[in-house]
Amino acid sequence: MTVTKAESGEDSGEDGMRDTYVPSQRRLDRERHKRVRARRATAIAALSTLVTAVVLYLVVVSAPGWERTKETFFDGQYAREALPKVLDGLWLNIRLLLICGVLVLVLGMLIAIARTLPGPVFFPLRALAAAYTDFFRGLPLIINLMIVVFGVPALRLQGVTVDPVLLGGTALTLTYSAYVAEVFRAGIESVHPSQRAAARSLGLTNRQALRHVVLPQAVRRQVPPLLNDLVSLQKDTGLVSIGGAIDAVRASDIIAQRSLNYTPYIVAGLVFVALTIPMTRFTDWVTARMDRQRAQGGAI
Repeated sequence: MTVTKAESGEDSGEDGMRDTYVPSQRRLDRERHKRVRARRATAIAALSTLVTAVVLYLVVVSAPGWERTKETFFDGQYAREALPKVLDGLWLNIRLLLICGVLVLVLGMLIAIARTLPGPVFFPLRALAAAYTDFFRGLPLIINLMIVVFGVPALRLQGVTVDPVLLGGTALTLTYSAYVAEVFRAGIESVHPSQRAAARSLGLTNRQALRHVVLPQAVRRQVPPLLNDLVSLQKDTGLVSIGGAIDAVRASDIIAQRSLNYTPYIVAGLVFVALTIPMTRFTDWVTARMDRQRAQGGAI
């Protein structure tokens, strides 16, 4: 490493001297070698991806039933017909995601807090919260949807809605709240007891310690799994179509049943994939960022 001193032009004294870093030739060669390796790795990855794609394409198009499959699943005419209707139905899926997502987070947090309340006086509450999570985590979502969407209207209860969208959203909230509650509980229990003890020693009550010390750390640690649950919820909003709600899946099903062509299903699937990929990449970015912070001794 070479260090040179240059005058500032204003003062020739010691205050006017400035140290300028000049990297050594060895360091420059090492950085250049890293750039060459990175470009070579990128080129190899692109070439191998292209070769794999070409091979897969040739395997698919050379299959004996490809022409029939192409007409049934990849018809451009039916795709153009289905896309506007699928996008109209997708707005229902997005609304369900936003509303149910908020409800799931709130209910899941309350259940997690109930399961972690200390003391024998809260045992009934802990038992009910545990029973809730065990039941709805074990019950398949599709069965839960059928029970709520078809069972509640059959009871003919006064003042209870029979709207399949609201009932489907209720079933989604019940199921996903159980999963999210366990995520929150894991985050709460991962906070060392000394954190709560330190907060109590500073004069905070149990409620204040939970709110200001424990929960912020627990939520921050569980952001990646929470985002993963949100991605899963986004896809499962399409299941409300079993009750007759016209969402993206149901809109594609109507066209497919009328035309006996399955291209609308492919369109609906691609729309959901296009909606899911940005959220998945965002989840990966958040996870990687938090891993880097932990590795550097930053925020936990």
